[in-house]
Amino acid sequence: MGKQTRYIFVTGGVLSGVGKGITAASIGAVLKAKGLSVSIQKCDPYLNVDAGLLNPAEHGECFVTKDGAETDLDLGHYERFLDDEFTKKSATLSGRLLRDLIADERAGKFGGKTIQLVPHLTGAIMESIVEASQGSDVHIVEIGGTVGDYEGLSFVEAIREFGRRVGRENSLYIHVVYVPFIGTSKEFKSKPAQNALNDLRGFGIVPDVVVVRTDEPAPKAIRSKIAMFGGVEEGAVLMMPNVDSVFKIPGIVAESSLAPILEKFTGNHNKPDLSKWHDLVKRQQAPKEQTITVGLIAKYMDNEDTYISVLEALKAAAWSEGVGLRIEWISAEEVNEEALSAVDAILVPGGFGVRGVEGKIAAANYALSHNKPYLGICLGLQVAVIAAARKAGLEGANSTEFDESTPHPVVYIMEGQEGKESTGGTLRLGDYPAHLAANSLAHTVYGEQDIVERHRHRYEVNQKYREAIERGGLVISGASPDGKLVEFVEASDHPYFIATQAHPEFRSRPTRPHPLFLGLIRAAQS
Repeated sequence: MGKQTRYIFVTGGVLSGVGKGITAASIGAVLKAKGLSVSIQKCDPYLNVDAGLLNPAEHGECFVTKDGAETDLDLGHYERFLDDEFTKKSATLSGRLLRDLIADERAGKFGGKTIQLVPHLTGAIMESIVEASQGSDVHIVEIGGTVGDYEGLSFVEAIREFGRRVGRENSLYIHVVYVPFIGTSKEFKSKPAQNALNDLRGFGIVPDVVVVRTDEPAPKAIRSKIAMFGGVEEGAVLMMPNVDSVFKIPGIVAESSLAPILEKFTGNHNKPDLSKWHDLVKRQQAPKEQTITVGLIAKYMDNEDTYISVLEALKAAAWSEGVGLRIEWISAEEVNEEALSAVDAILVPGGFGVRGVEGKIAAANYALSHNKPYLGICLGLQVAVIAAARKAGLEGANSTEFDESTPHPVVYIMEGQEGKESTGGTLRLGDYPAHLAANSLAHTVYGEQDIVERHRHRYEVNQKYREAIERGGLVISGASPDGKLVEFVEASDHPYFIATQAHPEFRSRPTRPHPLFLGLIRAAQS
């Protein structure tokens, strides 16, 4: 019999967005720093099959795994904190499980049985947890939403049953709650947290640990009250006020009363090596002699989470270079020369749909014409190609995504995908290799010619227009190994103008910045 994986379940109460993802990722980082193999999984109760069609303005970015799963942005936190690459097994949505259950029922696989949420959906959830945990010492499972949500009840029941299935000694339940501060009465109110703990106990789970999130440090009396009403020891209540850097949290966890609980649970008494996190925080907080301003040409202005991996990649590069970073949010619908001239570098991130695209084309054109450092990501490459084609005299050049009747479709729909533009499952997703032209900027930046990056796009550069694109000032510097798909373009006579069809931000790490972002920050300093 193989080793027994231990399971940590992280649930949340009071409100969503309380910090379950960062808590789960930080615990994982500490356990990994102790020498344990750690896997992690997000269980989302949404009835979507995946996160691909969720509105980014509401839900934040859609993160993509190496095997092409479109997931919640928490997978990005997991990869950055654990410095690992996860797969579709780490993202479980209710909609996919229900779809598969119904398909099995229609195929007669249940032999005429009545299909129910319990035991069939709960059983499917448990199987997804087992599958995602294969080969790990510790598997961390974050349950999305808050305990008590109608759609989440099957997940709570599944993890309760799971504890019985693998043994309570192999299951650790952590409940993250929020304690608000009421300004008028100048006091912290623990009643919502008490109610959230009662909800969890009402579903048959008594938490082993309660993480109490507050905006400011709370008095000891709050910890005592939570312990008493939550039915846990005071040492099992971890107070977690807001900190100025999320990268301090692994260190806080390692020094807290949670540390001996994790030691006892895992049986691992190694001291975690968190030096890389301490070094990162030092670099973050060291005085900066220079501050770089990057203009982010954004379509979704209401929610910074829409571009969270891009922002984290920029920050990591700036910390590595020892410079300050200021993000200038420039609405793609209101791009003007004054705003573009005021920044040190321009970044055009990915996106879908026609809104704001002319502003993104204008930004690429400005960077190309004014020697302004530019990084284009996915759509950022496509608008650069359109800008170059128009510069070469191809009036009305466009992508068929934005103008189906364009006389010069320099960007067009992937072969075989016509008519499927508004549906899921038609994108080029996940890891794809690229070969970079020798001595190109891309080759210099990466330091190698054969690379792999993650993708999430449907439209491709039309190589019939290669000559016009080159006349407009861009060269194709990276392509798929067979040469059919354009992966990188760059301007040869320019301080730093490079764009990729990929999403390099997904592979950036806080302690290991991605070379394309590093190159942008370096170019912006001069």
